[in-house]
Amino acid sequence: MDAVEDIVIVGAGIAGLTTALGLHRLGLRSLVLESSHSLRVTGFAFITWTNAWRALDAIGVGDYLRQHHNQLYGLQSASTVSGLQTSEISFKAKGKNGEHDIRCLQRKVLLEALLKELPNGTVRYSSKVVSVEESGYLKLVHLADGSILKTKVLIGCDGVNSMVAKWLGLKKPAFTRRYAFRAYAYFKSGHGFEPKFLQFFGKGVRSGFIPCDDKTVYWFMAFTPSSQEKQMENDPAKMKQFALSNLGNVPDQVKAVVESTEMDSISLAQMRFRYPWELLWGNISKDNVCVAGDALHPMTPDLGQGACSALEDSVVLARCLAEALKEEEEEEFKRIKMGLEQYAKERRYRGIDLITSSYLVGFIQQSDGKMLNFIRDKISALLAGVPLKRADFDCGKLSMS
Repeated sequence: MDAVEDIVIVGAGIAGLTTALGLHRLGLRSLVLESSHSLRVTGFAFITWTNAWRALDAIGVGDYLRQHHNQLYGLQSASTVSGLQTSEISFKAKGKNGEHDIRCLQRKVLLEALLKELPNGTVRYSSKVVSVEESGYLKLVHLADGSILKTKVLIGCDGVNSMVAKWLGLKKPAFTRRYAFRAYAYFKSGHGFEPKFLQFFGKGVRSGFIPCDDKTVYWFMAFTPSSQEKQMENDPAKMKQFALSNLGNVPDQVKAVVESTEMDSISLAQMRFRYPWELLWGNISKDNVCVAGDALHPMTPDLGQGACSALEDSVVLARCLAEALKEEEEEEFKRIKMGLEQYAKERRYRGIDLITSSYLVGFIQQSDGKMLNFIRDKISALLAGVPLKRADFDCGKLSMS
């Protein structure tokens, strides 16, 4: 049996590493357990809305990441049936919390930046958690190699299949009928795109193309496949061909992005989400255990808020836990419990809002049929503005003082 750890975080993804760094900035050491033998980079990139940059600034890595990613100045939507633009939203508009800052952030660059700021030895690789049990006030974390860790605090940042969420009693995320490609293309001589988020809809397919920097374009395509089309999950060539066949009436520059995508730069996944009422009635925290990121609020990608809200979670969690541990009037276990309860209180309704909004926006945007298409095109400007409104949020500074 190993010595008692103060804080164990399960999962070295965005939520796990950001939480560890937030705690480190506040003088608290944590141990991050990662099941893989190295950093996992899935999804390639994600649109990083203003709320996420506020979180990245709070933990001190925002300025570094801005140097490697171009700012976006608008969102342009078009129909793949008519080829006509349906709406355009400027990102220069000022929100209630200040100016907007929106970019497309490469996951690998983010994870490496977070890891670089952490003390050596913070992340322990090849450490798959198989079960959790109680031992008085402590939690026993059982690993696949047979070893056991004792910890005062256990934080689950272990994704949609979270072992920690299961221990808390949260149900497995629900599958939607929708799937999504995520991919990127690299142009050695530059891609030539304006700094805009291009979005296309039509015939039950939604796609988006977003420049990360001057040479890299991240793209996605969401759709509802037939039973036969689901079989292409392990065949990148078929994925790429399917994407090209379903782009519809889009500019040649957009088609060139898909055509230039390498086979190891495209992936397919089924969309999953947690029913919002589970966050309302379920346990986000229990005693000295809690969850964050996809382990807490898996959502469809239609608002682009999955990773962004995970960054928010991490700042709030680090702040609440550090503030609780500062107080010395109560015994340590009670202070930890109170800190995690405060975190759950702050994050519960934000998670419910994002899950619900994302699902509804996706349902409308990816609709098929003449009437739904007509309605979508008529309210496209309203729909395009929803992500910007949800991004106008500030999770606060890392320290209350």
